[in-house]
This record gives sequence, structure tokens and C-alpha cells, in this order.
Amino acid sequence: MPRLEEHCWSCSCSTSVKTKDLSSASWIVCKTGEMMSIITSVLSHAYGSLHSLQSANLIRRGLVLFIVGVVLALVLNLLQIQRNVTLFPEEVLDTLFSSAWWIPLCCGTAAAVVGLLYPCLDRHLGEPHKFKREWASVMRCIAVFVGINHASAKLDFANNVQLSLTLAALSLGLWWTFDRSRSGFGLGLTTALLATLIAQLLVYNGIYQYTSPDFLYVRSWLPCIFFSGGVTVGNIGRQLAMGSTEKPHND
Repeated sequence: MPRLEEHCWSCSCSTSVKTKDLSSASWIVCKTGEMMSIITSVLSHAYGSLHSLQSANLIRRGLVLFIVGVVLALVLNLLQIQRNVTLFPEEVLDTLFSSAWWIPLCCGTAAAVVGLLYPCLDRHLGEPHKFKREWASVMRCIAVFVGINHASAKLDFANNVQLSLTLAALSLGLWWTFDRSRSGFGLGLTTALLATLIAQLLVYNGIYQYTSPDFLYVRSWLPCIFFSGGVTVGNIGRQLAMGSTEKPHND
């Protein structure tokens, strides 16, 4: 009988120990699940906040680039009209700065697209652009671009070929001085080709025209202007992107 009682007592003790172990294990599993859910919730909230912050920065940069494109289009197109380089019908000149209403909108949209593409292309190629990354250099680049556009309207050459070669050299000089990246050159060249094609289609459909066209309804130096404009807007977009990424580190 003593042995039987001892056996029953030992069984009941071992059963209670196992029950306690199981309850402890289930408590640990429950708490671990709660902690994992809390961590997942925090990470999801942080990711959502980061995504919304990146979206806000993207919209802000796009808006700034759009405004820059609109201002440059108004000023530079006014210069072209005053020098009789481009001719518009009388009914479309009764708007702001004597410019057709669609030119600032198109140039602003193009500036936003090109300016946002430059830093994206740099990240995709794994070649972060670090050459002359300061606002003073960007301002000088804008000044040189305005000077190139001014030269296209003011300089008088014996023929358009000489003017085109001069502006091509100035445009390449602008890229070499303020950019020097393969992505900048490639995207600037693509911008020049697409913008020139669009301009040719507009002239062909009678939207506006150039005086003395020598290259499929347009001036032969027009791709040079678009190339230098693409490089300039790209530098602005890169600088804006760099400022938005550095801001959290400064805080």
C-alpha cells in the first residue's frame, strides 16, 4: 500500500508539473504572438509613413520643377517671339507674356517629368551623381542655358549651319561643365530628339511656325536648345532630390 500511494503521489506530481510546463509554454507563445503583432503593426505604420513622406516629397519636387518649366517657357518664348524666330497666329498671342497658353503648360509638364527622371535614372544605373552638387552650380547652369537660348535669337551668322554648330558646342560645353554623366547625356539627347519631333509635328499641323526653317519645318539649332534645357532641368531635379534625402539626416 505505501508503494501504491507513493506511485499515485508521484504520478499526480508529475502531471501537475507537466500542466504547469504546458501553461508556461502556452503563455510564452501567446506573449510572443502579441509582441510579433505589435512589431508588425509598428513596422507597417512606419512603412506607411515613409511611403507617404516619399510621395509628398515627389509631389513637392514635381511642383517646383513644373513652376520652373513654366517660368523658363514664358521668358524664353517671349524672347523668341520678339526676335521673330517663332511666329504664332494673332488669336493665340492675347495671353500672359504674349505666349500661347499651351506652351507654358507643356514645358512645365516636360520639366517635371525630365527633372524627376534624372535622379531615378541615376539610382537605376547605380551611378549617383556627385559632380558639382550645390545650388550655386545649378544657378550658373540656368544662366548658361538662358544665355544659349538668348544667343539663338540674337546672334547673326552667315547661315543656320554655323549657328547650329556654335550652339551645339555651347550645349555640349554646358553638359561637360555642369553634368559629365552618361545618364545626363543620354537623357538630354533623348529629350532633344523627342521635343524636336513634337515641335516638327506642331509646325506641320500649322500650330506655329519658324522663320527660315532649314531642318524639317524647324531651325536646325532647335535640338541644341532642347538638349541644354534637358540637362539644366535634370540638374535642378537632382539637386531637389539630394535636398529631400539629406533633410532627415540634418534633423
